[in-house]
Amino acid sequence: MVKHKIYARHSKVSTQDRLPLPIIRESVRRTLEKECVDVPCEVSVLITDDSTIHAINLEYRGIDKATDVLSFPMLELSPPGWSAIPDDAIDIETGLVPLGEIILSASQVRKQAEEHHQTIGQETAYLTVHSVLHLLGYEHVDDADGKKQMREREKVIMHEIGYANLGFNA
Repeated sequence: MVKHKIYARHSKVSTQDRLPLPIIRESVRRTLEKECVDVPCEVSVLITDDSTIHAINLEYRGIDKATDVLSFPMLELSPPGWSAIPDDAIDIETGLVPLGEIILSASQVRKQAEEHHQTIGQETAYLTVHSVLHLLGYEHVDDADGKKQMREREKVIMHEIGYANLGFNA
C-alpha cells in the first residue's frame, strides 16, 4: 500500500464546528487508492470559516461569495494523467508528489449536510472526494463529459468509503 501524507487542520473554526479529520484523511486516501495513484503523494486540507474561504474565492477565482470547497492543484493532470507523473514532480526532500491543497468551509459543510439530509461526516467525505478528484485533473465546469465522468467516480468512491446511497448531486 502506498503511504500518502495528508495534512489536515482547522483555522478560525470553533471547537463545536470542527469537521471530522479522520473522515477527511480516509476520504483522501481512498480516493487516491481508487484512482490507482501508486506514488506517495502529499495533500493539504484546511478547514476554515466562511469569511476566509470567501476571501480566497474572491482572490483566486474572482467570485465574491463563500463556497463549500476549493481545490488548488499543484500539477496539471488529466485523468488518468497521474499514472505518468514526471520524476521531477517528486519532491526530492520528502519523496512525495505534492498534489495540492483543499480548503473546506466548515459552516458550508454543515449547512449543506442539513439541506441534503446527510450527516456532517457524509457531506465532509463527499466534498473531500470531490476536491481530491479536482486535484487529479477531473473537471465538471463547462464540460458535460467531464462532469459525467467525475460524478461516476464520486459514486464509486463514496460507495467504497461506505456511503453508497447518498442523495448528493450526482
